[in-house]
Amino acid sequence: MVFRNERTWQNAVEANKTEEFHQAYEAAVEKVQEDFGKAHPMFIHGKEVRARETFKDTCPWNTKLVLGTFQKGTRAHAKKAIAAAKEAFPDWSATPWEERVAIFRRAADLVAERKFYLSALMSFENGKNRYEAFADVDETADLIRWYAEELERNRGYTYEMGQFLPGETTRSVLRPYGVWAVVAPFNFPAAIAAGMSCGAVITGNTAVFKPASDTPLMGLHVYRIFRDAGVPAGAYNYVTGPGSTVGAELVGNPDVAGFVFTGSRDVGLNAFRTFGRTFPKPIITELGGKNPAIVTASADLEKAALGVMRAAFGYGGQKCSACSRVLVDKKVKKAFLERLVAETQKIKIGDPTKRDVYLGPVINEGAVKTYHEAIRAIKKGRGKILTGGKVLKGDGHFVEPTIVDGLPRNHRINKEELFVPILSVIEVNGLEDALEVSNDVDYGLTAGIMSDDPAEVDRFFRRMEAGVVYANRSAGATTGAVVAVQPFGGWKMSGISGKAAGGYFYLPQFMREQSQSRYA
Repeated sequence: MVFRNERTWQNAVEANKTEEFHQAYEAAVEKVQEDFGKAHPMFIHGKEVRARETFKDTCPWNTKLVLGTFQKGTRAHAKKAIAAAKEAFPDWSATPWEERVAIFRRAADLVAERKFYLSALMSFENGKNRYEAFADVDETADLIRWYAEELERNRGYTYEMGQFLPGETTRSVLRPYGVWAVVAPFNFPAAIAAGMSCGAVITGNTAVFKPASDTPLMGLHVYRIFRDAGVPAGAYNYVTGPGSTVGAELVGNPDVAGFVFTGSRDVGLNAFRTFGRTFPKPIITELGGKNPAIVTASADLEKAALGVMRAAFGYGGQKCSACSRVLVDKKVKKAFLERLVAETQKIKIGDPTKRDVYLGPVINEGAVKTYHEAIRAIKKGRGKILTGGKVLKGDGHFVEPTIVDGLPRNHRINKEELFVPILSVIEVNGLEDALEVSNDVDYGLTAGIMSDDPAEVDRFFRRMEAGVVYANRSAGATTGAVVAVQPFGGWKMSGISGKAAGGYFYLPQFMREQSQSRYA
């Protein structure tokens, strides 16, 4: 099959059917609300499981709205799910790769069929505007289709090898490990959750999936899609609950053979230190970024301002790839900042289901606290706030997109990932200075440059210590990686494996090589 990206919004624009797109989304907004307020179980070996305690999933832009009630799983529930996955592993791993490919292609088709419902639901659960929500859901289908195609293209990762002795037939086969724990983040509750889960399960492993506690409803729909597509009971299990119980068991249980995680640096490093402590086991993590955009003296400043604004404030800076530092040549700093501030001040904040709203809420009270503390640190550090800087009143977690100038280069705001809409401006003296500052952080996920000088762009590509780099991307100076176009993965503290999602080298991480020799 020929892989094609889903491209829902782009296709609507190109076909002059944007009004139909908006109407379908808005109808889905009404439809999803019919399902709010229900109690939802966990699913272990295909059966509904409930815990003694529950927690409420609320809308971040209207915290009085309860989307559903979910089970507060315990270590015992996680153990039960791991046991179910272990029991299912022999049969699922023996399932021919062709059948697994067919199942996951059906899963991708189900995502496409349900895309308007899923996108509307995501706007309620994690606050993405309709365009960001559709990008997430489209990426979900894209990742599943891409991994199915990769497994097929590589014939199940089976390769005929050479012959050393007469009558000898040898092949190299990649085979699954066993049970994988899949722990997903809130910011891409469909795409990252489904992508990591598909990577584990399509390759013949079984899995226990724990969604973020801020987005358990999107996680439940990912589970349902896999189940409805034909993934058998026990091969994929859905468990909700705190990291202190469910997450701790997934990291510490000896029957978990592999661990894949996207989230905070602290949680990921703790998993890295403890997961394989007593026995060597694979772990795949993506741990965030402190992503720079460089604006050189030769840049198109209109394009640069638009690209930086979109990368910094799209989804409120709550992307691993968000631009949190802009390094501007002092020769063009004043002119660039005038344009950047003007673009930022155009942003409309509010209910993300509304057509003209660009920026919804941050995810929870913890994010508001992070924002508030960062603003206080900026003022204490004598940074100059050019726009924004306020927490907004109301029933949602709303904060203003903020641009700050004048902080010291080594200030913590310029070093630490915040995951809120704060962009720090750093004045630089030429490209070499910008590259040194850009690389002088622990992270290395994404980076961008705005320059009309090809030699500068080439030097940026050679010198930048990041897994995903862009030049002159007005759609998002550091954001917007597309499956099968820009493989997404980080260097340094941003990732462990050095292999990127949505690329050619992702699936083999979930398997180990076996050399098989036969003799006549």
